[in-house]
Amino acid sequence: MKILIGGGTGFIGGALTRLLRSNGHEVGHISRRPGAGMTWTDLAEKGLPACDAVVNLSGENVLNPFRRWNAKFKEEVVSSRVGTTKRLRTAIVNAKNPPRVWVLVTGVGYYKPCLTAEYDEDSSGGDSDFFAQLVRDWEEAARLPEDKAQLVRQTIVRSGVVLGKEGGAIQQMIWPFWLGVGGAIGSGRQPFPWIHVEDVSGILAHALERDGVSGVLNGVAPTLNTNGEFALALAASLGRPAVLPLPGLAVEAVLGAERAAILLEGQRVVPRRTMASGYKYHYPDLRTALDNIVS
Repeated sequence: MKILIGGGTGFIGGALTRLLRSNGHEVGHISRRPGAGMTWTDLAEKGLPACDAVVNLSGENVLNPFRRWNAKFKEEVVSSRVGTTKRLRTAIVNAKNPPRVWVLVTGVGYYKPCLTAEYDEDSSGGDSDFFAQLVRDWEEAARLPEDKAQLVRQTIVRSGVVLGKEGGAIQQMIWPFWLGVGGAIGSGRQPFPWIHVEDVSGILAHALERDGVSGVLNGVAPTLNTNGEFALALAASLGRPAVLPLPGLAVEAVLGAERAAILLEGQRVVPRRTMASGYKYHYPDLRTALDNIVS
């Protein structure tokens, strides 16, 4: 297949690109940076190049601690997700020969944070807070008109926290643990929906390559964990203690209360449809995933 990836030069995009190329596919990228493939301006001016599948991974890092959580940054967060998705949707709709597959990666922030509720792909959401509404609008922006939807198979992957050696959440968390001063965030009781980068890229490849896969898939590991359990598992993998929790007030001071809720709250998310579609996890449990990452 000839596959075009929006945001394909980032952490997840790099892993997905390597996997797809190893599977014999031809991969191109759409990037903000000239020279890394076609740009978003190229897409708007020239339209969609001939391809069999399109994936959108684009999105500004919401938890960037160097950016203040204000109206300007919120606008960038929305534009980098909803805006790029609208551009790709428009290009697909206008293509003389549209791709056969259209895959979008969003997030489990669609579901309302809760200590006890368990969510699968059929659970309602999209209205509890800014991030839930963002995912709702993001996914709506990808929806194709009925005539195109009959020609293009569409899948949405709602990803959890992505863990891997070369980026993502681990890169920001690992140094306090290496120094022996790591610990849970806030109470540690909040759910921590996570997935290894090899599995999120595996689910995306699965969605691209399997004709029967469509609709929403939860991109999370099949085991349910709390933030406290994650902290203990990461410390154990590193051979370090996990004795100094990070107070919630400190997180709110750095990120702002609305954004800090991503870390201080969470959702218990299960990948029911993902597993039913036939996907087999490489790293189904937290300790195996973390041992791989820190090795």
